[in-house]
Amino acid sequence: MTSTTPYADLTPELILSAAETVGLAPTGGFQALASYENRVYKIETEDVPWAVKFYRPNRWTDTAIAEEHGFLQELVDAEIPAVAPLARDGETLFHAGSYRFAVFPWRPGRAGCVETPSERQTLGRHLGRLHLIGAGRFTARPTLDVASFVDPAITTLADCPFLPADLRPAFLATTARLRALVAAAFADVGAPHLRLHGDCHAGNVLTNDSGLTLVDFDDCLNGPAIQDLWMLLPGDQTEQEEALAALLQGYELFRDFDPAQLRLIEPLRTARLLHYNAWLARRWQDPAFPRAFPWFAEDRHFRELMGLLATQEQRLDAPPILRRAP
Repeated sequence: MTSTTPYADLTPELILSAAETVGLAPTGGFQALASYENRVYKIETEDVPWAVKFYRPNRWTDTAIAEEHGFLQELVDAEIPAVAPLARDGETLFHAGSYRFAVFPWRPGRAGCVETPSERQTLGRHLGRLHLIGAGRFTARPTLDVASFVDPAITTLADCPFLPADLRPAFLATTARLRALVAAAFADVGAPHLRLHGDCHAGNVLTNDSGLTLVDFDDCLNGPAIQDLWMLLPGDQTEQEEALAALLQGYELFRDFDPAQLRLIEPLRTARLLHYNAWLARRWQDPAFPRAFPWFAEDRHFRELMGLLATQEQRLDAPPILRRAP
């Protein structure tokens, strides 16, 4: 295993033997799930299936992973629909060869299906309670700010070999303006930071006949409350305002929401756009990434990215979406 092939030694035999070391009895059946940063497998046993998550080497410290696991347990203890990892002798992080892994109860469901006002109200209630539990700060996990998410992304993309040379001056000029606008918005709003899900989009909300479950807390971090809401807002401005009204109707049953944070939606969207593209650039030597994202190496992608950045510059100067009455 090397930094460019981080999962080269993660064989089916190692995956199944890892499950056995924590007391599971695999039948031999397992399925790789869609995950690029980590590797996650559905492991079949004679009783119930489990999800076994192998963490990307050298990404998180053990302390940072422990904070993820501890947060999940707090949520489950408060009956918020999340999934806490299996514990053995008080430990939730295990080792198999050079890998660290955790085991989670399997939760079936459909992703991306929170669409009606009633469903959004229910999700808003859960997020309001999640943010009550999340009061305080992680100490070993990131904070969503310009220094951690915008500046490193700009540097990475400016040095990316796929960025066409003729675009580099415009890229640097555009991102410098965007950085200033994002930093000013964060400073003006001054929203307090909480422990958040961090990557709360519709794909990380599973629904089934029993309700919904929040999954994939791998990117949990410190940040403003709106970070766990804005990615759930679909479509055009009218649709976003309607969805926001439903979410907040449930959210504010448990926790007040400061409408000033709506000014952070476009700054956060800008930060995510840069951070996502920089993530692809940093991971490109992992063989899974060129297979999954071949378009990232194309000249056309970076020209389209420049268009998206120009759009974000316009949005950052525009009024934020409104909070409608439900």
